[in-house]
Amino acid sequence: MLEIRRKFNYEISLFSGVDFTVDSQRGLNGFCDLILSLSSEQLLVRSSVVVLVESKNENLISGLAQCIAEMVATQLFNERSGNQIKAIYGAITIGTIWQFIKLEGNIVSIDLSEYYIQDIKKILGILYGAIAQNKP
Repeated sequence: MLEIRRKFNYEISLFSGVDFTVDSQRGLNGFCDLILSLSSEQLLVRSSVVVLVESKNENLISGLAQCIAEMVATQLFNERSGNQIKAIYGAITIGTIWQFIKLEGNIVSIDLSEYYIQDIKKILGILYGAIAQNKP
């Protein structure tokens, strides 16, 4: 993830293990494993969030619902902040295998491919593309 930040000249920020409570009444609260934001600020999540990563120990499917809930919270966060982000991207990983999700409007698209850590350039490329698509 630091490589992604470096590729964007440190104009994006990474947050790990931060509280990302957006709407407690709707159950959109909790801590995120990793957030990529379109801001160089590293203190608070204030700017548009474009990618969330949810890590799981056992299998990718177990993180699917949680990742989508975090993506919905991100969409709401961006709307409330006045951030015009077309699509939110999510990733689920068990460390060695990654799977990607996209939320655009009310439509969730799940990439059924699994990406293995041996192909790290492909994983980084997907993450880079998700951020680049939303970067002003």
